[in-house]
Amino acid sequence: MSTEKTLFHLDDPAGGIPRVLAEGLTTTVFPGDQAMLSVVRLAPNAEGTRHSHPEEQWGVLLEGSAARYQGDEVFEVGPGHFWRTPGGVEHTVKAGPEGAVILDVFAPVREAYLKPGEGFGES
Repeated sequence: MSTEKTLFHLDDPAGGIPRVLAEGLTTTVFPGDQAMLSVVRLAPNAEGTRHSHPEEQWGVLLEGSAARYQGDEVFEVGPGHFWRTPGGVEHTVKAGPEGAVILDVFAPVREAYLKPGEGFGES
């Protein structure tokens, strides 16, 4: 069995699709057949744009701290916290003073993220 397109590492973007989400927010996307992973890196105090999409999204904060905005709620999160965002719910995140690394999982695959580009791919 080959490790090509099977084995990846959080700190190695090889094999992923790069995107610039906003100033200070970048991601590398790793699509599968039914779901995709997105390794999001946030500079200190960087903030995304509120957006929504039809795909379900799960996220886990791996490093740093952040405020997670979802619908009308705000959650302060640290390493190990994870969350679920149903499709169609507006959300964003703002990194804490040390920045943050988040692993997002989308199901099904977000078509807008299947190519390099900029922005959150809102429809």
